[in-house]
Amino acid sequence: MGGSPLGGVIVYPLDRLYEEIAYIAHHWHWSYDQIMQMDHSERRGWVDQIADIYARLKPATEEQ
Repeated sequence: MGGSPLGGVIVYPLDRLYEEIAYIAHHWHWSYDQIMQMDHSERRGWVDQIADIYARLKPATEEQ
């Protein structure tokens, strides 16, 4: 038991998927196919890594 009372499949919002694809492709220049071969958790991990890198770099660029 323990399933959703409505049943069905939970779908990741398409606009969020496109946002993740664009973000990774823009920053690391990976192709659409490379990014789409990742499962959701792997893709989110890369998004988080990119965000962390740019958060660490941001203070250095703001001082200039």
